[in-house]
Amino acid sequence: MNAPRPLIDDYLPECDVVERHAVVVRAAPARVWAVLRSTDFSRSWLIGGLLALRGLGRRRRAVMTLDAMRATGFTVLDERPERELLIGIEGRFWRPRPDVRPTDARRFREPLAPGLARAAWDFRLDPLGDGRTRLSTETRVRCADAAARRCFLPYWLLVRPGSGLIRRAMLAAMRRAAETGP
Repeated sequence: MNAPRPLIDDYLPECDVVERHAVVVRAAPARVWAVLRSTDFSRSWLIGGLLALRGLGRRRRAVMTLDAMRATGFTVLDERPERELLIGIEGRFWRPRPDVRPTDARRFREPLAPGLARAAWDFRLDPLGDGRTRLSTETRVRCADAAARRCFLPYWLLVRPGSGLIRRAMLAAMRRAAETGP
């Protein structure tokens, strides 16, 4: 049986930049799904420090989960329980104080206004058998036009290393939570 097409392909099929990371978790998909949105990243000095540098941690939250990231402008676009979660954000991320616009699943698929960029970020769970799950994440960013791309790409060169570290640290935190939980 073929796996369904990833949600990110339906919401942001073309992109200017992409980043992918994955870990193997010694837990069944149901367990990994249970920790996906509830893992508290505020316990990680690396994640907290890098997000604070970017300004997403301006007001230190007591709990920093994927669900809590909604306060920074991220929106759940779609999900397939125990398989895939897709979140998105839209705006001008490259500004010192990011200009983030409200979006939802319908608006996210519409043409993007000039000068803006759109980012989709997924988490996919693939059962490997023997009670193991491959947990992966992919981030794609698409700029509306050349002007947005000229602003975004230098910013991406600067933040990409930290972005990758954050994603790998998040996957590691989720793996620990899934493997050590009840």
